[in-house]
Amino acid sequence: MSDMAVSTIVLAAGFGSRMKSARAKVLHEIGGRSMLGHVLETASALRPASMAVIIGDHAPETGDHACAFNDKINVYVQSPPRGTGDAVRQAMAMLENFDGAALVLFADTPLITGKTLSLLKAEIEDNAAVAVLGFTPPDPGQYGRLKKDAAGDLAAIIEYADASDEERAIALCNSGVMAFDAAFLRENIGALKNDNAKGEYYLTDLVAIARRQDKRCAIVSADADEVVGVNSREDLAAAERIFQQRMRKKAMTNGVTLFDPDTVYFAHDTSIGKDVTIGQNVVFGPGVEIGDEVVIHANCHIEGAKISRGASIGPFARLRPGAEIGERARIGNFVEVKKAIVAAGAKINHLSYVGDASVGEGANIGAGVITCNYDGFSKHRTEIGDGAFVGSNSALVAPVRIGDGAYIGSGSVITKEVEPGDLAVARGRQSAIKGWAARFRAAHEKKKNS
Repeated sequence: MSDMAVSTIVLAAGFGSRMKSARAKVLHEIGGRSMLGHVLETASALRPASMAVIIGDHAPETGDHACAFNDKINVYVQSPPRGTGDAVRQAMAMLENFDGAALVLFADTPLITGKTLSLLKAEIEDNAAVAVLGFTPPDPGQYGRLKKDAAGDLAAIIEYADASDEERAIALCNSGVMAFDAAFLRENIGALKNDNAKGEYYLTDLVAIARRQDKRCAIVSADADEVVGVNSREDLAAAERIFQQRMRKKAMTNGVTLFDPDTVYFAHDTSIGKDVTIGQNVVFGPGVEIGDEVVIHANCHIEGAKISRGASIGPFARLRPGAEIGERARIGNFVEVKKAIVAAGAKINHLSYVGDASVGEGANIGAGVITCNYDGFSKHRTEIGDGAFVGSNSALVAPVRIGDGAYIGSGSVITKEVEPGDLAVARGRQSAIKGWAARFRAAHEKKKNS
């Protein structure tokens, strides 16, 4: 078996009217990545010689999205929409001098795996003209059925409306995903006709054409979850559930403890080390990297953050993009960190906001401390040195620098640099008026009683 080259064509021209959205259907996200992005990422793992995305003229942003993923992707417009065969025909220029396997994928079928695509490619390498991806759903419903011949290859795709009772009893259904020998596809796609009720050109008709030419048509079977199509918000939620279950299983297989797996939500690119413990109701947005032996307590929201070995996060902590948490650092309950570097061993244990800042090694940030980073027009940085101690309920008005080992008295508003080793206290001097409280109460009681 040769290492055959592969090209991919992703169909993304549908209107997606059932989504009830101004956004193109295939740009809706699962795990923080668009459905189109999922398909392109999976296809890219095969290192294709060329890639195409077929869009409709109603959604040019879909083409922009594809090019942002990879500026070498060929974008073709299908206008008007006239079926899957017509959509693939738009990409024939890309395959003009290509010999290999051409995979046809759907941008609204985002959960297909690289392993399955490799199996489709392998059938073309094994001299099949066409390979069709089948699946066995719990309820076959009105899916087209895949009818096998005596050798176990594909004899025909039978549409439900045209199927006999015997053919409707076939459990193996057509997913729509296909692979072709590129030369066969080039030579025969022009033979597709639209003499059907919808007036469309169906790519599946190439199976009948291949059989008439005595060419082999293969079947590859996939799990039903892989070929879940998304046409509505309900479908999107169902696909998200499947994606999250995959990610949870992958995490636990790789040495992560999830106290309540069904309540932990991952992004497509969440990276987690070994011996990590994650509590209940934790949500990861895109761009999170977690080192070994990290503990993330319950009810945290983390996005765009890097957490180093042995750090402790939460409960009820929020790490926003640009947060970098050092080894053995502690971010406690109701702490928000944004675009800030918290060095090894530093502690921000409760009720604080640290944004656009750096916190030195071993520094201690007390309860209720705020880095006042925004002046209404621009963001400014706060620098807190190694071993510094910032007392509770202090406000650090940026730009400002707290030196190594400095102390900030609780309740201070710091607007100027504090030198290393100094104590800074910036609050009104406490005074007392003897007996004032008793006199105040007595006067008001007398007034009330009268």
